[in-house]
Amino acid sequence: MSASANVGSGSGPITPDGCAVDFYAVLASAGEAEIVHAAIPPGASVLELGCGTGRILRRLAALGHPVLGVDESADMLARVHDLDTVRSRIEELNLGRAFDAVLLASTLVNTPDLAARDAMLDAARRHTAEGGRVVIQRHRPEWFDTVRPRTVERDGIRYTTGEAHRDGPLLTTTTGYEVGTRRWATPSPPAG
Repeated sequence: MSASANVGSGSGPITPDGCAVDFYAVLASAGEAEIVHAAIPPGASVLELGCGTGRILRRLAALGHPVLGVDESADMLARVHDLDTVRSRIEELNLGRAFDAVLLASTLVNTPDLAARDAMLDAARRHTAEGGRVVIQRHRPEWFDTVRPRTVERDGIRYTTGEAHRDGPLLTTTTGYEVGTRRWATPSPPAG
């Protein structure tokens, strides 16, 4: 993500874009890797831009894909000691090689700045082999109309969404996460 204010809170290190490293370290897979695996050829090489603690990347490797993860946070990458990684801002990445698939998960969804999004998409394009695929996470347009304050529990994690604020097509809210006695909060940047 683009460098921005360190707005997250909670125990442990917080990345430059406000993500709580300790939270992402306990976050279970939600089937993302299986979605990517189904969208790309068997054994396809995968570059994940914004890999965090390796939650998706680790599962893709287990499914037989050669993988490389990129993240700007040394604290995040310290949790990915079992896979190949590169520390870099996505926008500045130039590995000089291409992959069968490039993954941009929540990184792109949570980046409101259009120039930063374009730079991330350019990085994905630079690293995608001819005939390769770029896999991008996005919200369905109608999702933005359903955001409201609520609390849900899934896999031992309590997620609390605060009041949504809208400014034209942009939406901001705060999301809280609780695991046992540990708590984190991440004010989301405007998304739209």
